[in-house]
Amino acid sequence: MDFLTLFGVYVAVVLTCIALICKYSGHQQTPLGRLFDSVTRVVSPWIPQYLQSICYRAMHRLFHQRNNFFLYMHLLLEIAVYAEFSYEIFGFCLDMGTSLISLCVPYILLALKSYVFYLCCSRDPVSSQGTLTKENHTAQLKVYRYDEKLFQKGIRCPTCDLVKPARSKHCRVCNRCVQRFDHHCVWVNNCIGAQNTRYFLLYLLSVCAVAGDISVLIADMLVQTVVRTGLLHAHYLDEQGQQQPVGPLFVIQHLFLTFPRIVFTLGFLVFVFFLLAGYSMFHMYLALVNQTSNEWFKGKGHSCQHCYPHSGHRCRTSYNPFSGFYHRGILKNLGEIFWPLCPVVKKDN
Repeated sequence: MDFLTLFGVYVAVVLTCIALICKYSGHQQTPLGRLFDSVTRVVSPWIPQYLQSICYRAMHRLFHQRNNFFLYMHLLLEIAVYAEFSYEIFGFCLDMGTSLISLCVPYILLALKSYVFYLCCSRDPVSSQGTLTKENHTAQLKVYRYDEKLFQKGIRCPTCDLVKPARSKHCRVCNRCVQRFDHHCVWVNNCIGAQNTRYFLLYLLSVCAVAGDISVLIADMLVQTVVRTGLLHAHYLDEQGQQQPVGPLFVIQHLFLTFPRIVFTLGFLVFVFFLLAGYSMFHMYLALVNQTSNEWFKGKGHSCQHCYPHSGHRCRTSYNPFSGFYHRGILKNLGEIFWPLCPVVKKDN
């Protein structure tokens, strides 16, 4: 497949996912979900029950279980992009004098990122014991204290019919309660919770590292091309037939016409880098203050007893993120991310 076509498909998929997430993140149901429900109601009376059961299990395995179809499709797509990258750029960089070690770094980062992505998809976000159930529910209640603002004692999950532990939330996509719930990530098709937040942070940082490293590599290749060809000292004839010195705009246009795929790749990677860098910084900030994105969103307007997210009252008290209920100091907060708190289970003698 042509490199530009492949990258066009990749960009279209990524931007479409981002747009859909931004548009329908707060909605109970998306238009696609409503269409699917309508078709199901019309067709289901004509389909045998055993066939419906088979289809349901297949769809559940594809869209809601970890180690799923999207994991392998994502990895295959990235391998295809890297193969095209190697074909287009690898040999040209060697001709420009780029060291072999520098060219191997993106592939090392790709292997690391793919491994972290697999862990982020496959690891259970709740606990090493599995999803929050009646068997481990009592132990999970002892992990965090209730702050009596965002999380109150005695509130039951209407779906699981269990008392909700502090910092937990029921995910309607995975249909389970998640300890230290951050959000449900559609990209990894898994909830981000206590046991896989560290993998999610490492995944974001690794993607930024991959995008940044390849961007620097391509930019260096283009700069070397301009320097070796002496393009900065060249001249061109304008409409009046007079010689004019080459400017930065002319150099960029020349590079784009000469290496359209490479320049397009550079622009896309720079866009991805800054987009994910901002998102990574937000989650690093949450890790430093020991807060989840769910708590950050719910905590808006809870700085005083009269403030609520949708009320008109806004107090003017200063907000200090390092004085939160679950803040234990920066080092301990980071330690809780990489070594999550586990319930202490007393063994019977």
